[in-house]
Amino acid sequence: MIQDILVNWTPQETRVAIVEGGAVQELHVERTLERGLVGNVYAGKVARVLPGMQSAFIDIGLERAAFLHVADLHREDHGSRGGRSPDTPLPIEKRLHEGQTLMVQVIKDPIGTKGARLSTQISVAGRLLVFLPQDEHIGISQKIGSPEQREQLRERMLQLTQPAGDAKRSGGYILRTNAEDATDEELASDIAYLRKTWNTIREQGLKVAPGSLLYQELNLAQRVLRDLVNEQTQTIRIDSQVQFEALQAFGQEFTPSAVGRLSLYRGERPIFDLYNIDTEIERALARRVDLKSGGYLIVDQTEALTTIDVNTGGYVGARNFDDTIFKTNLEAAQGIARQLRLRNLGGIIIIDFIDMMREEHRDSVLAELRKQLARDRTKVTLNGFSPLGLVEMTRKRTRESLAHMLCQPCPTCEGRGQVKTARTVCYNILREILREARQFNPREFRVVASAAVVEMLLDEENQHLAGLSDFIKKPISLQTEPSMSPEQYDIVLL
Repeated sequence: MIQDILVNWTPQETRVAIVEGGAVQELHVERTLERGLVGNVYAGKVARVLPGMQSAFIDIGLERAAFLHVADLHREDHGSRGGRSPDTPLPIEKRLHEGQTLMVQVIKDPIGTKGARLSTQISVAGRLLVFLPQDEHIGISQKIGSPEQREQLRERMLQLTQPAGDAKRSGGYILRTNAEDATDEELASDIAYLRKTWNTIREQGLKVAPGSLLYQELNLAQRVLRDLVNEQTQTIRIDSQVQFEALQAFGQEFTPSAVGRLSLYRGERPIFDLYNIDTEIERALARRVDLKSGGYLIVDQTEALTTIDVNTGGYVGARNFDDTIFKTNLEAAQGIARQLRLRNLGGIIIIDFIDMMREEHRDSVLAELRKQLARDRTKVTLNGFSPLGLVEMTRKRTRESLAHMLCQPCPTCEGRGQVKTARTVCYNILREILREARQFNPREFRVVASAAVVEMLLDEENQHLAGLSDFIKKPISLQTEPSMSPEQYDIVLL
């Protein structure tokens, strides 16, 4: 299906929407202040060597010196000098000295007062491959298929990277999970991109001063050209002149096939207004998803798994009840596949379609779901109906879901998705007043709570409140606090 890619850029945030058939199918968001340092390559300078910790502090131009442990030094210096076996590394004081310059990569972001953690074992990630310029081996992700399939992929990579003559292979590669179904052309394109990137890093390392950044992991706009553009991509429209020129320069050097589809959006309306993207984002954060027929989905995302429940709602358009259920489930299969991409839901997913009595209806719904999921660039494993009538599937986690990126747990319910009723809170208050009356002897108890709780204590629970006041022989006054959530309250002793 033909797709358009819209890029909305601001200094604080980049948002990307993939539109197919006039509807948003995927959303990607990256915020400037939340970009980490992991993957960045620096020209570092050894500030201090700590033999007792077998570590060193490296100045890479950040606020705090970064940390390098002997285990993260590349193996090239492990040699058997002084009778030492090749598997035993030399002590760090024999390999580094103060003032020495070396190329390092961040493998862990700074946390609190601790600086970043570094490695001299450089790796550069592409869409399908990870390039290891200091190694020569070909590695395959253990998550890829069977041992036979991994061996076939290794043989293909050996052919694609085989140097001419008797020359040694210039660098090693690890095939990522999403390279499982890649063609030779796609792998060759990724190899060319990674080699060109590494040559640029190496040339920069010879020119710049210690403490300089040599390579930064691609930003979202650049990853659009590298990862998201394919044969079906019609246009890539971006609404920033500066970023348009930067992407043109990047594309001409690394992804020339994508440059011709890049265009600058000059319209007066915001680019995301063209396809109501902001409205779609709000819908993608909602629990309920309405279907055109009148049915709806309920999507619940938890720590362990995601559940999707299908309901007929107001749909009564078919001739009989079985057909109504079948039509609703067919439409739901299309909507579910879109929601998985739109919300970027990963891990275990359980779908509860409306129960269907006929086997051919179940087969048709499952076939429709498979067809819709085939468009997903993320790896999906779909099983049939379980004995309980549920469809179980998994979708690879590639990044945070949209909800986890844009939202946080509700401070009122703390992520439970529900709050106590006003009556439940009232009874908690009455019990606590009784408990405190047995320990203290104040002149008066004052209850500070939300408007709904105070109203219930004054109205429906007034008799119980008065009875408690008579029992403890102390007056109880009420005070409304608008800033309090439904579950919050305070009991003041006067």
